[in-house]
Amino acid sequence: MIGLDTNILLRYFTQDDPVQSYKATVLIEQRLTEQSPGFVTIVALAETVWVLERFYRLKKQEIAVVIERILGANVLLVEHEAEVATALTAVWEGRGSFADALIAALSAKAGCSRTVTFDRKALRLPGFELL
Repeated sequence: MIGLDTNILLRYFTQDDPVQSYKATVLIEQRLTEQSPGFVTIVALAETVWVLERFYRLKKQEIAVVIERILGANVLLVEHEAEVATALTAVWEGRGSFADALIAALSAKAGCSRTVTFDRKALRLPGFELL
C-alpha cells in the first residue's frame, strides 16, 4: 500500500497537466491493485474537495461524483470510509458542505454528543449546535 497525496488525486480527476495527469492515471489505473492499493487519507480527501471547490469551481454535485468514484475504486483505500460515505450522503441530500458533514460524522464516531459551531449553515446537519 502507498499513500496518495492530494496532487495525485487532483491530477487524476482534473486531467489538467499532460505529464502529471498521465503519471497519476498510470499509477491509479495500472499500478495499484486491490492487494496493493493507494491509501487516501481524510486530509488528502478534504484538501481535494477544497481545491475542486475553490480553484476549479466545481459544483457540489460534481464533487460528490468525484468522491463516489474514489469510494468505489477497488484500488483505493479511504481512511474513515464509512464517515466519508455519510458525508457524501449529506451532500447529495443538500444538507451541507462535504467538510461540515465530514466533521459531524467524524465527531459522532469519536463519541461526541454534539459539535459546536458559529456556522449557521452547518446547523442543517445533525449533530451541530450553535455556540
